[in-house]
Amino acid sequence: MKIYNSLIDRLSTQHETIGIIISGIDEGCISKRPAENKWNIHDNIAHLARYQSIFIERLNRILSEDCPAFERYKAEDDPEFENWLAMDTTELIKQIKIDRTEIYNLMIDLSEKETDRTGTHPRFGKLDVLEWTEFFLLHEAHHLYTIFQLAHQPEGL
Repeated sequence: MKIYNSLIDRLSTQHETIGIIISGIDEGCISKRPAENKWNIHDNIAHLARYQSIFIERLNRILSEDCPAFERYKAEDDPEFENWLAMDTTELIKQIKIDRTEIYNLMIDLSEKETDRTGTHPRFGKLDVLEWTEFFLLHEAHHLYTIFQLAHQPEGL
């Protein structure tokens, strides 16, 4: 299938929402836990940054291997995730921009034959490159919504 405009548009700009949502919010709000063992804004941003690097690895495997199978990504099981949590929020946002440019440039240069290549997700089954990208963007949008909610919590909650 040929890559379509809405996918490219979201891929090129959706991540910019992070900076817009958290602009003017102090570090205390960014690091405030909504509840014990629940992710704060920073944790969500670190997850999005880390998952972009995972997505790049997955895309490259799909493009170079015949239908690779992937485990479900869980930050809690990723030994590298702690390194991402240790990064400053501003640094994470810069890394997201860098990695997004890499993803975008990779995607816009794909042929229709390449976008038809598949990888297997443990829950969703065989997905082609465009479906993997939709999944990636929807996953990101879910975390953007969570960040929005956390940034707009009334005081005392």
